[in-house]
Amino acid sequence: MRPLDGIRVLDFSTLVPGPLATLLLAEAGAEVIKVERPGRGDEMRSYEPKFGVDAVNFGLLNRGKRSIAIDLKEPGAIDRLTPLLSSADVIVEQFRPGVMDRLGLGYEAVRQINPRLIYCSITGYGQHGPRVDVAAHDLNYQAQTGMLTLAADAQGEPVVPAVLIADIAGGAYPAVLNILLALRARDRSGVGSKLDISMADNLFTLMYWGLGNGAAAGRWPKPGGEFVTGGSPRYRIYRTADDRFLAAAPLEQKFWDQFCALLQLPSALCDDAANPAATIAAIAEIVRGKTSDELLRLFAGHDVCCNIAASLREARDDPHFAARAVFAQRLTAGEASMSALPVPVAPAFRSSEAALGYPLLGEANDELLP
Repeated sequence: MRPLDGIRVLDFSTLVPGPLATLLLAEAGAEVIKVERPGRGDEMRSYEPKFGVDAVNFGLLNRGKRSIAIDLKEPGAIDRLTPLLSSADVIVEQFRPGVMDRLGLGYEAVRQINPRLIYCSITGYGQHGPRVDVAAHDLNYQAQTGMLTLAADAQGEPVVPAVLIADIAGGAYPAVLNILLALRARDRSGVGSKLDISMADNLFTLMYWGLGNGAAAGRWPKPGGEFVTGGSPRYRIYRTADDRFLAAAPLEQKFWDQFCALLQLPSALCDDAANPAATIAAIAEIVRGKTSDELLRLFAGHDVCCNIAASLREARDDPHFAARAVFAQRLTAGEASMSALPVPVAPAFRSSEAALGYPLLGEANDELLP
């Protein structure tokens, strides 16, 4: 048995945060039923490129789920959904605050039908506060919380992050964590609860060190100037002779000493506290004079916490991740098959069924809707 076998989840969410959260629940055994608009469904179905009928992004995030299509605004929609609401354990939704209430599906309404429901709302700014109705996306949440400036260079210019940090680390993962806690609490109390997951709120956890330095010592982070943002030669990215990048993180003294010795850094510059900028410049010059292969051979067998930045394709094909079966699960669409999205659910808690497809829009209507 998987840990969530027998748990039914109604997923009213779209795009990334909610669907990724319910994917994790599905991988751990939950029955996840996507509630979608007739005709179009989850907006992500229409994205490119395709894998089967729908977008590959949709397929990756909705593997192993079921789909019903229903117009939530049509008369009688709530009556048609009532059997599912009565039997569900969890609802996940990510409409703006107030939308589910207007549809007749707010927490107060559905708990009259099923007081054991865990009702999880994922939004950008939460269910209350001055910004609850502000339209925003991942980049905006990172900008609002100060995270974007932490990724800036020494001139203070941020770059667009390659990862949807707010959607995933601020939304999907906290949603799963709190749903599991709520299910555990329900085991004891017998009643459900409402969860207010704010993607913006949850980004602050990831910046613990900056908040701590600022609050305790008044040292608020400077763009590109902190220990883990490029201000230290011990935690920095250096360009190689073949225009690849060395990710150098010899933070501890034993690693740093080895790193300096292998690069034959002048002893005066090994004291990086004396003149960090001079040490950075010297290391940059040495690294720029060597190819990535030369650096790999130089560091091989030594503990220096250095590697060459891989492309995503190289990382996917890395023998280490292959040995750990990170991409062993499969996503199917008809006869087509590809690696499923790796998720942080332990193999012991996941399905033994290695290959699963994603649901076609409304394919479970006849079975699940009266």
